[in-house]
Parts: sequence; C-alpha cells; structure tokens
Amino acid sequence: MSVRDWDSALGLTGRPLRMHPMIVGYEPIPEPVSVPGGDPARFLLEPVTAAAVVYENGWLMFDSGFNVDVVRDPAARAEYLNFDSYTALLPPGDPLADQVAALGLSWQQLKGCGISHVHLDHTGGLRLVDAPVLIQRAEYEFARRIPELDSNYVTVPSDFLREGLDIVLLDGDTELAEGVTALDTRGHTPGHQSFRIELPTRTVVLACDAADLRQNIVEALPCGTTMLPEDEPHAVTAIRRLHALDQEDGTEVWPGHDPDWAPWRETTIS
Repeated sequence: MSVRDWDSALGLTGRPLRMHPMIVGYEPIPEPVSVPGGDPARFLLEPVTAAAVVYENGWLMFDSGFNVDVVRDPAARAEYLNFDSYTALLPPGDPLADQVAALGLSWQQLKGCGISHVHLDHTGGLRLVDAPVLIQRAEYEFARRIPELDSNYVTVPSDFLREGLDIVLLDGDTELAEGVTALDTRGHTPGHQSFRIELPTRTVVLACDAADLRQNIVEALPCGTTMLPEDEPHAVTAIRRLHALDQEDGTEVWPGHDPDWAPWRETTIS
C-alpha cells in the first residue's frame, strides 16, 4: 500500500458529463442513529449508496458499499457485522460490480475513488479498485489506528489498509477535477468528506453520512451519531454548511441514506 499527498493529477479532461447514482445495498437503522430525537422503536430500511461521475476520458467513483465477500462469509460476517439490531442486506450478485458493468463503465478507466469515511458500508468496493483512493488525511490517520484500538468502530480495516491500494491524502476542501470538489464535512467521523459535482444542468452535493436523511439537510440537524464524542461540534458545523449549500440556486444536496429520496433510484443525472 502506498500513501501519498494530493498532487492534483487525476488525468481527467473537460467537465463532468453525467452522474450515475447507485444503490448497492440496504441496512436497517434505528431512527435516532440518523436524526436526533428519532423514535428508537422505528427502524428505517436505508439504502447504501455510491455514485459514478463520468468525464470524456474516464470516471470517478464516490463511496463503494459493502464488501460482499465479508457479508457472505459466515465467519467474517460474525466478526464485523455482529451488532444488535443491524445487518447488511445485499441483492443477488455483486451490486456495485454489476451496476458498473450495466452502465458500460470500465474499471481500467476509473481515475479515482473518493471515500467519504471508513465505515464498512462505504469501503467494501475498494476490493475492485486499482486507482487512487481519495481520503481526508484526518480520516486516514484515525483509520490506520483502528486495528490497535480496543473498540469496534464499525469498520473492516482490510478494506482500506490492504496491500496494493494507492491512498491519496486530502487536506480539507480539494478540487479533485474540474467540476468536482471534495468538501470537509468532518463530524460523523474525524475526517468525513462530502462531494460537490457540477453537472451540465445542476449541481449535486453528495452529503454522504454528514446527512443520512433529507430531514437532516432541511432542518440543519446533524446525524444522530459521531465516531468520537469530541467531534459533535464539527457535525453541527457540517450540517449547517450543507443546509446553506442546499439553499443555493441550482444546487441540491443529496442525503446519503434516505429511503424516500427518489433521485437515488435514477439511472442517470446530468
């Protein structure tokens, strides 16, 4: 595994042509995990999401869902997914690989994969990636310590610490290519990031887990959980930022896990 600083060279030309939203799994989540003050007896069947952004000469991927090998292996599932009231739900096949194939995208043309944070419902598809993995420095520095800590941070460290990955460290807001910017939305985790994508007819901000639900964005409510208690003020700052972006003309902020947010079920956004 190589780890290097961002050098602004992904090799993409032009601006984003289109975005392909993908639902790559599901997870039942108690409402208070996603929104403060939610009903603990109410569970939401939340989609696990990813997106492909296509340029003239390649594409970017943002987040990547579960590691299907972990989910479908009884021993690995028991080790990493044995939580009360939680499970990973997958459709048949490999939902990320199958959708990428159906879209006619080539993994050889993938120029970079932005990971919002290292929770296991976002890092599993890195097993398919042979391209720079774009992650905030604060997130990576915490993530590499996770195997040594006496706590379960809902991660599969082998997803993001495996040999062969090309880890590229970002520091705060970073333009990844023309029309695509990583946004510092730390709080849910120490280095959480969201992604702003300027498409031909609209701008989409993928909030990822800085806002699970549309309610988080509209009411400027942070998600109900942070990885570290000291990051709670940062989560408030992040959701206020996303709320403000959502008020801009031509900009829409997408929640990361809202089962009622219809745009995640679209095939192509442009």
